[in-house]
Amino acid sequence: MKINDYLAEPDSHLLIFQYMPMFTEIETLHERFLNYSFAIKENSPRTIAWHRDALKSLRRIVPIETAAELPRSNIEIWIMKGKTDHNWAAKTRRERIKSIGLFCNWLIQEEIFSKNPVDTIDLPKLPKRIPRHLPRDQGETLLMWAHNYPYHYAFERERGYSMIAMLLFTGIRKKELRSLELRDVDVENKVVFVRSGKGNKDRMIPMNDRLLLICRKYLKNREKMKAPSPYFFSPKNASGQLSEAVLNRFIEKIRAKSKIHFTPHLLRHTFVVLMLEGGCNLFALSKMMGHSDIKTTTIYLSDTSAHLQDQMRMHPLT
Repeated sequence: MKINDYLAEPDSHLLIFQYMPMFTEIETLHERFLNYSFAIKENSPRTIAWHRDALKSLRRIVPIETAAELPRSNIEIWIMKGKTDHNWAAKTRRERIKSIGLFCNWLIQEEIFSKNPVDTIDLPKLPKRIPRHLPRDQGETLLMWAHNYPYHYAFERERGYSMIAMLLFTGIRKKELRSLELRDVDVENKVVFVRSGKGNKDRMIPMNDRLLLICRKYLKNREKMKAPSPYFFSPKNASGQLSEAVLNRFIEKIRAKSKIHFTPHLLRHTFVVLMLEGGCNLFALSKMMGHSDIKTTTIYLSDTSAHLQDQMRMHPLT
């Protein structure tokens, strides 16, 4: 198909992106690619924003206007400039190359390209860093401060305590924590159900007895408050979702009191390492974490001293 014929097609099928006459050819094609990614591949808004940012970044360094200006040489200039002038990390360079590669695959699918110029570009190697995590005693300290912080209301105390416990005992992500609904925390069957997590995947995470006790106490307090929200971690009086700003302020308060610098994602790493040290099955843990590849979970093994010591005991001469 010729480019001009393609761009002349009616755009009434666009679901989220509208054709704008001032767009260049490459921008118009990319908007159609984003529409396809959202409507057909069901990519998240965050992924759509990531793709859009990649093309904007490319055009800032190599001001291309047509698809014909997407050869390997221009993409390599963009990546090299990003590294030398903007100090892009290997992960940033990989992600941006992959984004343009997916766009080029779509151009092939639409019979605009015959081959993908990204296929012959080597992806930068990522450094093998061990994810940082908190030791067990610091995890206990966070739970203590989450419970004993001088809150104004008992509801805030039980909610804050439950949020830190949920992060430490399930390893769920920050966005997943805020998105939990009342129906997702099943205290009868002792399970947390994560709906449409990263990669649009559902998963179930068992609740241990300590988390179960903390959540039950929070739910009793929540019932007294008659919180109208369908979300598990609800605002005090509002019916919507707990805002990210409120969660961030709470985390800042616990950081200041505990003198432990942590993020929800750091607590996710902590959950994995502590579970491995406790002898959790790697395959089961990978499922609980929502990892698409078990290799992602195995990264944590190198930072699990107790696990390594247990393996060394298997040496036949010991």
